[in-house]
Amino acid sequence: MVRTVVAGLDGSPESRAAAEWAAREAKLRGLPMKIVHVWEPVPEPMAQAPLLGAETQQHWSERIPREAAEGIRLRHPGVEVTVEQRTGGSADALTKAAEDAELLVLGSRGLSGFGGFLVGSVGQSVVAHTERPVVLVRAGEQAADEHQTDPAGIPSAATPYRPVVVGLDAASPDDTVIEFAFEAAARRGTGLRVIHGWNLPPYYVYGLSADLELHDEISRQQAVALTEALRPWRQKYPNVEVTEESRSGSPAYQLVDAARESSLVVVGRRIRRSPFGAHIGPVTHAVLHHATAPVAVVAHN
Repeated sequence: MVRTVVAGLDGSPESRAAAEWAAREAKLRGLPMKIVHVWEPVPEPMAQAPLLGAETQQHWSERIPREAAEGIRLRHPGVEVTVEQRTGGSADALTKAAEDAELLVLGSRGLSGFGGFLVGSVGQSVVAHTERPVVLVRAGEQAADEHQTDPAGIPSAATPYRPVVVGLDAASPDDTVIEFAFEAAARRGTGLRVIHGWNLPPYYVYGLSADLELHDEISRQQAVALTEALRPWRQKYPNVEVTEESRSGSPAYQLVDAARESSLVVVGRRIRRSPFGAHIGPVTHAVLHHATAPVAVVAHN
């Protein structure tokens, strides 16, 4: 069965931006795209209100995804676009839709006055419970935002892609996350920045204030661990230029900072099959809320 790039659409600006990003990604991957629109039934007393009659319901459940698909077909010729309507809770329906998807793309509102996302309860729940990659896209995200600037200092879809950024724990690197990041960079014909942020064990802190050699030795060990973790992937993807960045300090802060000049940020999420709570990890949580580039969350064991 051919997997598809699935975009969740509810008619909001952020979901429309997500659908456009999904169309571009589908074209890069040579895959079809599916727009999933979830209709949550209106409680019976509200359904009787004049503004929530049959015409309004038809508008939301049929017209919006149909018109979105028509527009995407015009703007992205060659991309096969289908529409699927589901009924029920949005988080559950989108999580179910992701099961057979190559990846799921969702929209997320921008933080007013700040860079980054405002990830709602639906987005967080889907990210926490699906085992397929999920990409979060801000409202207003455009194709040119993923590209480097031209000689005039203006980003353009005609210029090369900005690098892909991935956060990696060199002590326990996961192949699923690394492969996703390398594939994304190779697909875009761009470089890969690997960010490895690490914190010193508490028992080292006091000694390091007077022992710079110990600090340098730990830094060297961390850098070597990162290089060793990436060695087989460099061999597998020789055309991807890799930049290794191993520094002490908050991994989340370093990833958010790197996102400013990236086309995509890739982070991992350890799969937890508990039905309760939305467990996405503190680093991934911070990146989701504050990165200014699209963020791909890749679930792994």
